[in-house]
Amino acid sequence: MNAPIHNPTSNTADGLHDQLMCQREAYLSNPVPDYRSRVRDLQSLARMLKDHREEILQAISDDFGNRSRHETLLCEYTMVLGDIQHTLKKLKRWMKPQRRGVDLNLYAGARNRVVPQPLGVVGVIVPWNFPLNLSLAPLVSIFAAGNRAMVKMSDRSSRLAALFERVSSDYFPKEKLVFIRDDDATLGPEFSALPFNHLLFTGSTETGRKVMVNAARNLTPVTLELGGKSPAIVGDDFPLQTAAERLLQWKLLNAGQICVTVDYLFLPNDKVEPFVEHAKAIVASRYPDLDSVDYTSIIDDASYQRLWETLEDARAKGARVIPLSTSSGNEKLRKFPPHILLNVTDDMLVMRREIFGPLLPIKTYQSPQEVIDYVGRRPSPLALYPFTNDSRLRDLLIERLPSGGVSVNQCLLHVGQHDLPFGEWETVEWGITTVAMGL
Repeated sequence: MNAPIHNPTSNTADGLHDQLMCQREAYLSNPVPDYRSRVRDLQSLARMLKDHREEILQAISDDFGNRSRHETLLCEYTMVLGDIQHTLKKLKRWMKPQRRGVDLNLYAGARNRVVPQPLGVVGVIVPWNFPLNLSLAPLVSIFAAGNRAMVKMSDRSSRLAALFERVSSDYFPKEKLVFIRDDDATLGPEFSALPFNHLLFTGSTETGRKVMVNAARNLTPVTLELGGKSPAIVGDDFPLQTAAERLLQWKLLNAGQICVTVDYLFLPNDKVEPFVEHAKAIVASRYPDLDSVDYTSIIDDASYQRLWETLEDARAKGARVIPLSTSSGNEKLRKFPPHILLNVTDDMLVMRREIFGPLLPIKTYQSPQEVIDYVGRRPSPLALYPFTNDSRLRDLLIERLPSGGVSVNQCLLHVGQHDLPFGEWETVEWGITTVAMGL
């Protein structure tokens, strides 16, 4: 008999534990869902997305204060649907046992196989910056593998969390999927301390450490997707205007609130002033009015003020601060104007912590070795963005600067490639022809 559920999504440890036990009992009664049931789960997830598309877009925008509809569709909605379609095509093959070679053939006819098996109940801790993608995209893999899920939403995504909590039961029983609201940001420690069969966390390094400590008490396997300071390097050979267009396109996406966005930029010494002029023209063309619905707000007042404090800290310590917009910002709408920062030093906040906003510090270099020495002495970045058509320089930077992923002559695009892993060695190269290379 299943354990009784006492308001399982309530703000209590008992409620969370009861929900986990409910899903665990359901898993034990059907530990290996067949192909058809997994397909139904994926189709139900797609149907939930499509049926509530406008409500989802509006909830995310309301949580941000204003979130560009185009950005949500591009980076979240269509990506999740694409994941579902890709998985449906591959699922039958993924479920099949895989043969392996036999090293010690002591017995005639010996065989080795790898048999894919569900884990059970998976916990997912979702950040606020891409709350649709980072809550539903993990569910695609979780359901494809025959698992069940508890998804804890961010307190900064309260409207989307309430929507998911309300509508998900029309598509999935709570024994399969439940969304957890955390409006007062108190459930994180309780949630990460539950004895899940696996736990996924996306967020800051500081919080990731706490999640690992909590999960370790149960020896729960954990997948961490953390932030970092990801550099871009423009080679002397690469067209500067093209580099500026691509860098600004992605740096200003979601107002810079992306863990894999460009956190700082290396330019050849003589390319700085021309780059600044290109950047000003690009911003004036794409965002003539920052109050536009196409320019995303900073998530909350504290983050908005943190960005101003980061900017003023750099100015006070000698940085040259260059606004890229004629707008001075909008405190009510939390529209933060993009800036370039020159003459930055390592004691500035902008170079010590992840920016998560539309600030772009620029460092200069004379030789690639200077870049390698600087980046190589710091924690390996989550992403690396070389801009060069010189294959020797490209390969040197990728080889000497390990990172979670690389997009060559572009930014962020490696994250959206279905056949490349995320957070391991991966490279996407964009040039005259497009080539995907998994390292």
